[in-house]
Amino acid sequence: METMLEIQNLTKVYPGGKRAVDGLSLAVRAGEIYGFIGHNGAGKSTTIRAVCGVMDFDGGSIRVAGCDVRAQALEAKRRMAYLPDTPEPYPFMTGAQFISLTADLYGVGERERSARTQRYAALFGMEQSLGELTGAYSHGMRQKLMLIAALVHQPSLLVLDEPFVGLDPEASFHLKEVMRELCAQGSAIFFSTHVLEVAQKLCSRVGILRDGRLIAEGTPEEIGNGRSLEDVFMEETREG
Repeated sequence: METMLEIQNLTKVYPGGKRAVDGLSLAVRAGEIYGFIGHNGAGKSTTIRAVCGVMDFDGGSIRVAGCDVRAQALEAKRRMAYLPDTPEPYPFMTGAQFISLTADLYGVGERERSARTQRYAALFGMEQSLGELTGAYSHGMRQKLMLIAALVHQPSLLVLDEPFVGLDPEASFHLKEVMRELCAQGSAIFFSTHVLEVAQKLCSRVGILRDGRLIAEGTPEEIGNGRSLEDVFMEETREG
């Protein structure tokens, strides 16, 4: 099975010497939903930004669908889509214009972009809002718009940073269904979350991060060994 994300010995050191990510290695294969969990400051967002090429790193390597994110940056980005934890589409564009811009960047044909836009806008309740300027959107609406834009080119790797924060229950339900559907079609998903119940029910595999290091990894059943993921997380991330 093809590896859609491969991280080898990733290291990121911030000014002052803090190691946000410390020798992290993991892989996400086609068809997998990989949940990345850890306390605030554990290094999740730093890792995700490095994967998506919006933050440089100090050591190690990252490959997306076989493409090195440094040496083959453009090709790596063509194969993935990224939803940041603070979605900020261009406020001077309408939602429809933002989606169209994204589709243009990824070379999505008119027929495909129209069908996908209509489908996902209906799914996330955004049909009546795409004609409005995104500057007037609420956080939840911006998040839904960014999701539609991320999905319009059917990425090989979908990277999401806390995707369920700010979504209403119905949108959260549909997002989980879309994530499963994408993976059934051969894509892979790498996402961070604080919602451990979601990780337990949704993920093929889970990685627990503490102080920039992977301290546990496996299926929720393997990690839990009869316990809830929440219990394991609290035990594994406890100080000392």
